[in-house]
Amino acid sequence: MKIETLQTNIQLTKNSRLPQVNWNKLPFGRLFSDHMFTMDYKNGKWSNMSIVPYGNISLSPANSALHYGQSCFEGMKAHRNINGDIALFRPFENAKRFNQSNKRMCMPEIDEELFVNAIMELLAIDHQWVPENLNHSLYIRPFIFATDPYIGIKPSENYKFMIFTCPVGAYYSDPVSVKIETNFSRAVQGGTGSAKAAGNYAAALYPAMLAAEEGFRQLIWTDAIEHKYIEEAGTMNVIFIINNVLVTPISGDTILNGITKKSVLEIAKDWGIEIQERKIEVEEILNALKSGSLTEAFGAGTAATIAPISNISLNGDNFIIPESRSDHFHVKVLDYLSKYKRGEVQDKFNWLEVLN
Repeated sequence: MKIETLQTNIQLTKNSRLPQVNWNKLPFGRLFSDHMFTMDYKNGKWSNMSIVPYGNISLSPANSALHYGQSCFEGMKAHRNINGDIALFRPFENAKRFNQSNKRMCMPEIDEELFVNAIMELLAIDHQWVPENLNHSLYIRPFIFATDPYIGIKPSENYKFMIFTCPVGAYYSDPVSVKIETNFSRAVQGGTGSAKAAGNYAAALYPAMLAAEEGFRQLIWTDAIEHKYIEEAGTMNVIFIINNVLVTPISGDTILNGITKKSVLEIAKDWGIEIQERKIEVEEILNALKSGSLTEAFGAGTAATIAPISNISLNGDNFIIPESRSDHFHVKVLDYLSKYKRGEVQDKFNWLEVLN
């Protein structure tokens, strides 16, 4: 992708932290690249585009985002391919979803081309932060928040959009143990569950903490009305293989429209695998586990890519998922997606945007 020249004020750091990086040990989300992109929304338009050294920002204590949660974010990754080039995976899908989140949270949209070009311009400056290890990546965090210094409850008139990046290794190194949550709720019909709104994740922290105390890495959320239907996991969409059919909850306003999940479904369709996007009862999953017809369960998301689930627990009953095998769909699709992002297979779906 050719970078369109933005009217960006660029201030380069004088003290790069690159020499301090241990590339063999990359903790997720704790090591940040040298620069960040910022842009302000004032008087009904976006302006003041800048790339500056990564650092703290100054906010009013009355900042409305701090009080009322008017904030959204995206998560995406840049990968280095086998030719040494840097590529983004489906960034315009992220731009589209970002704007859908913004609309739901009463915040201004950002032109999709501007969104992607801002990321590309930042990557062009911090390209050395993209790991050489083809199994690692540069995580990209675009986000937006209200900036009005006002504690009245109304949509802000001013906003800040920012992007920072961080080199990362694997999000989950082992299969994930999960618990089906039937007490707390992540999202409700008509709520913000389909948006990547900051508050959605804050509300999930307490039940996730309780689950972690029981030894579970993730929760599988159920519907808020009856706790009867499977929805999604905390950081990923959830997918099952039952009787050789790929089964996953249909996206709606309580489930995030995952880009990795969307890609997995498109690959499965291309491979001739039967797909069912529909409402899935918890009881159906339990019966499939008991009968052995459920042979695979895994999560799909930007951070984790594909995360196999090792066991599913409900009300003290624990069900073991068969161990991953080379002929399992989730193993093959993870291998394919990894090779796809590294440029080892043809970009047949036109999903990659390569930094020139």
